[in-house]
Amino acid sequence: MAESKASVTWQQDKAFMGVSPSGHNVQIDADKEKGASPMELILLGLGGCASYDVVGILQKTRQEVQDVRCELTAQRAETVPAVYTDIHMHFVVTGKDIADKHVERAIHLSAEKYCSASRMLVQGGVNVTHDFEIIAG
Repeated sequence: MAESKASVTWQQDKAFMGVSPSGHNVQIDADKEKGASPMELILLGLGGCASYDVVGILQKTRQEVQDVRCELTAQRAETVPAVYTDIHMHFVVTGKDIADKHVERAIHLSAEKYCSASRMLVQGGVNVTHDFEIIAG
């Protein structure tokens, strides 16, 4: 089993500095004044993980991808703990002659096989859905 080590150090008020296992600093702030909140970072982590997969899979299928954006919409429970209950991921893929079937397959493979963030959230009971649009570049 692979081990990862990270740290989070309190700065002031509700602000913290996170250091990722790769040594990158991430500003965290529950008040959202100096950085993203912890729950926002979970959402961004999911979007980043899935987008990485989608771009890589599309490149392997020789799609002429110019841009990929993942727009996430999330709903949280109204009671504590206010976990995410539903997350919708809308992928906007820009490129030349991008085939729908390749984008659909890339998103499916990411969700079902490669994106560990997605798998972890789904196994935790979060309803994660996807769709996409293609913009000719």
